[in-house]
This record gives sequence, structure tokens and C-alpha cells, in this order.
Amino acid sequence: MENGIYMTDFTLVKAGALVRANGGYLVLHAQDVLSYPFAWEALKTALRYEKVQVEEMGEAYQFLPTSGLRPGPIPVQVKVVLIGSNWLYHFLTHRDEDFSKTFQVKAEFDSMVRRTPSTMMEYARFVATTCKREGLLPVDRGGVAAIVEFGARQAGSADRMSLRFNEITNLVIEADAIARAKGERLITREHIIKARERRHRRISLLADKLLDEVADGTIRIHTHGTAVGVVNGLAVFSFADLEFGRPLRITARTFQGKAGVINVEREARLSGSIHNKGVLIISGFIGDRFAQDHPLSLSVSLTVEQSYGTIDGDSASVAELCAIISSLADVPLRQDIAVTGSVSQCGEVQAVGGVNEKVEGFFRVCKAVGLTGTQGVALPRAN
Repeated sequence: MENGIYMTDFTLVKAGALVRANGGYLVLHAQDVLSYPFAWEALKTALRYEKVQVEEMGEAYQFLPTSGLRPGPIPVQVKVVLIGSNWLYHFLTHRDEDFSKTFQVKAEFDSMVRRTPSTMMEYARFVATTCKREGLLPVDRGGVAAIVEFGARQAGSADRMSLRFNEITNLVIEADAIARAKGERLITREHIIKARERRHRRISLLADKLLDEVADGTIRIHTHGTAVGVVNGLAVFSFADLEFGRPLRITARTFQGKAGVINVEREARLSGSIHNKGVLIISGFIGDRFAQDHPLSLSVSLTVEQSYGTIDGDSASVAELCAIISSLADVPLRQDIAVTGSVSQCGEVQAVGGVNEKVEGFFRVCKAVGLTGTQGVALPRAN
């Protein structure tokens, strides 16, 4: 700018990404392209007409009254690969009629892979390459094994591993800092575990506060003794990069009537659609099991105690069914055993997610209140 006037000349014209990739491939993150003003329309135009036209955006969109340089169009032959989420793909497909015409080939990539000797070896190669590229200390066999365990945990399955390599890279970088601080020449299993613990400690303030409230009795969770119609269910709470499990006190009260199963959370508009479905499935199971010959005159009040936010998911349906049957039969349930799992109308127990977080969450509560040696978690066999 000179004397309040925008100035330019041909020496300021620079080749952009499309021109630099001419004759080859250009890989772009779709979110970045959409976030940059005018880039999306310019990209589609260049691919449609196979040429790049340098335009002054202020002039083209009448932001500025002055006229800039007008270089001639540049022919380009380039293959563009857009990377993005499934949600973004479906959004563009439905909102932009040119998207499917311009980008006609879609390839999906899984976020996890089966845990086999070959994939674990690939994990080790990736770790070695990362250490070399980032200038990190080498990782020994025990450290690689700990990273494989971390990948399995992220995948939520013992026979699969996560492909979210950015998280693995960050873990190795932090473990490298710990090892260097101790004057070590290798990153070991101890350093990997310490890095995971430090990361969790930095972001676990909410989980720690909830644990304190359980320990001081503000949140009532019993981890010993028995009770009728009361069971410890398990839930996973997700906040940005923090996921943690904690027990929920589920209670059921049964009495004469024709209301069926009353989901208190639903009546209070604190129940998500999947949780509502789980309670309705419980109603179907009870009707199938106990009302084949005669109508069942039964009312059940089912709730999650001291829960003031929205609850969703069906992983508590086994625990809810146990609480209902316990109340019906007047049979006490052990409070030192937490329960997770979904149930079908046929009474089949089905697998659920977040098992690691749920088990660890109940263990932390039991440890805070007092370990007895009999506490545990009942899981679906499929998990």
C-alpha cells in the first residue's frame, strides 16, 4: 500500500498450489479449503476448465473499486485428492450439486486395523520412522509393546489397533521428553506409561472432582453390601479429548398398575433416543417373559439417581433390567458388582463400547471408597 492505495506489479504474482502441482497430484484437507474465502469455488472452476485464472478478489466481488493485474489463464493438468470426514462428504454431496460431478471417486479408510503380527510390525516401523523424522530417542521393545497396547485401547478392542497416528506421535514425543529429562538413551515402557499418566492428569480435573464427590458422600455410590432394586450401572462421559467412566446408581421401584415401565429420565426430558429405545426393549422382554397367558398389571419407576444431564445409549439396559427384576422378586443385588451391557427383547446380552473406561472408572471409585477384594464388573461375553 502506498499513499493509501493498494499497489502491485508482476513480480508479486506467485504460483499457487494448483500450479505447483501441475502434472501431478494435489492432496488437500477439505475443511481447510472450505475455510479459506473463495478457495472452494476457485478450485472447482480450475478443475472444470483445466486452467487457473488469477483474479483480484476485491475486484471480482466488488470489494475494491480499483483494477489489479490480469495475468493470462494457466493450463493445468492435476489430480486433486480431498481428505475429510464422512460428515463433510455427505454435507457437500447434498449441499453442492457440483461436488459429485467434480469428485467422482470416493475411498473410505478405517480408523483401526486388526491386531496381527504383521500390523504390530508395521506399528514398530511407524514408531521408528517417527523417531527418526522428529529427532527423538529410539524406542525399545518394551516401549513399542506399550504403544501397541495404547493403540488397542484407543480402538476399544483387544484384537484391533487404532490408526490415529497423530495421537501415537504425540505420545512418543512426550515420552521422549521424559526419557531425556532422566538422561536415558532409550524410550522404554516406563516412559510411555508415564507419558500417558501425565496426559491424563493434565485433563482429568472434572473426573477427579466427581471422584471426590463420591468419596465424601455427596454422590451416593455404594460399593459394598446388597440392596433391592438398586444396581451400579456404568457410563462413559466424553468432553473434547477427555473420556472417563463412572458408576451410576440405577434404581427401580415396582408396584401395581398398568403404566408399564416409566422412564423417569424420559419424562424429565433427560433421556436420549437410544436410551429410550433401550427402555422400550426392556418392556418388550418383560411382556414376553411374564405376560404370555395373562395381562401384566405392573408399573415400574426406573431412574438414574443424581443424574442431572442428558443420558443416552443402551449400555445400561442390562443393569436396568436387573434392578427391575430385583424389585419384582424382592431379591437383593450385590453393590460391589457394577454391570454394563445392552439387552435384546429375547433376553440376549449384547456387546457395548467404552469397556476400558467403565472398568477403570469403577475401580477408581472402589479405590477411593475402599477396596474389599470382592468388587468387580460384569461384562458382556462378546466384549
